Amino acid sequence: MLEIENLVKRFGENYAVKNVSFSVNKGEVLAIIGSSGSGKSTVLRCINQLEKIDGGNIKICGEPMTEEVKTTNNLPKKYNKKKNKVIYTAKETLNRMNLECGMVFQNFNLFPHLSVLENVTEAMIHVLKNSKEKAEKESIKILTRMGLKAKINQYPCNLSGGEQQRASIARTLAINPKVIFMDEPTSALDPELVGEVLKVVKQLASEKRTMVIVTHEISFAREIADRVIFMSNGEIIEEGRPEEVIDNPKKERTKEFLKRYLK
Repeated sequence: MLEIENLVKRFGENYAVKNVSFSVNKGEVLAIIGSSGSGKSTVLRCINQLEKIDGGNIKICGEPMTEEVKTTNNLPKKYNKKKNKVIYTAKETLNRMNLECGMVFQNFNLFPHLSVLENVTEAMIHVLKNSKEKAEKESIKILTRMGLKAKINQYPCNLSGGEQQRASIARTLAINPKVIFMDEPTSALDPELVGEVLKVVKQLASEKRTMVIVTHEISFAREIADRVIFMSNGEIIEEGRPEEVIDNPKKERTKEFLKRYLK
């Protein structure tokens, strides 16, 4: 479903992601944990085309997003000038791949001038080209599942943080993505609101949705994930089942990280 091979991302001379490789099978939940600045969120942004990569390849549903070039000698001048070693595939292909990925951001990213219902129907109408009637009918079903039926005509500013994040998840589900990415879905929430969002994510996992979740909620990662990756300084340090990485880590850096977070 998702294949990442030798992914590299630089900001200036600093490497945010260093030769990261992993894959995710259909129906699998992968949790990526690590300290702030470890590169875990940058990986998601690269997969979702929010950051241009500097090396490696990304495949979604077997389709390559990029093609790594070993040398720039035969590249057009615009690539040589930027010292870019990666060429992206055709724009039409990238747009199609984008629809196969759904992203839930830590800060919700809802349109403030649209109601909850309009936020969810927006992509269904303008991207998927559904009729307004069909989009609203499907969106209300999804929002009802999220416990937000009574809030469909409210604006984001009138919702709690937990409600905004559930609306954000509903918006992602509306395009029926093949892979759902979540970037710290609870980090912007007050502690008392975290549970309601985690409950929704657990429900999605029970439906065998393919998900990649960046999280600092270690106990949640242990409970929900089929596999866990621990990242530090842009690299994968340890990978395996939750009981291996979280309960019985082998690497010292993993042990040190968990010691801080599991106090």
